[in-house]
Amino acid sequence: MKRWIVGGGLSVLIGAVVGGIAQQNLANTIRYPEGYRSWTHVKTAILHPGHPLYSDFGGIHHVYANDKAARALRQNAKKFPDGSIFVFDLLEAPTQDNATGEGKRKVLAVMVKDSKRFRETGGWGYAAFAEGDPKKQIVTDMKTACHNCHAGQAQHDYVFSQWRP
Repeated sequence: MKRWIVGGGLSVLIGAVVGGIAQQNLANTIRYPEGYRSWTHVKTAILHPGHPLYSDFGGIHHVYANDKAARALRQNAKKFPDGSIFVFDLLEAPTQDNATGEGKRKVLAVMVKDSKRFRETGGWGYAAFAEGDPKKQIVTDMKTACHNCHAGQAQHDYVFSQWRP
């Protein structure tokens, strides 16, 4: 009996650890979004020094949506369909002669809707690629690296961008 309880307890513990690792590694299953710059451009924003997120996200932000996500945005949908993808392209924003231009790419972040794979994060999976390099995926824990911030947008299905007519 004791052996069964100890064995069962170890199985639960191992299952929890493996489950946690599997959830973290789901980010590594999100592919680099080839061709995203031909998708719908949703918006551009610039975070300047003084913005609370400047240290992590300062620069020029371009947001792109694939066809499914763009269609849902245009329809002001309450939920995005599985297969929706957003890309957040973050570039340095050098200013010279009173003009701000695009500098070096800092990070390319991807948000993929798959309700079954990403249940713990509202149906969204997140990945980020340092300098936009497909070989430099840097998100290992989607919940703390991405979703905790997106949780404030739960009323918009965790998406910050809205369609501007």
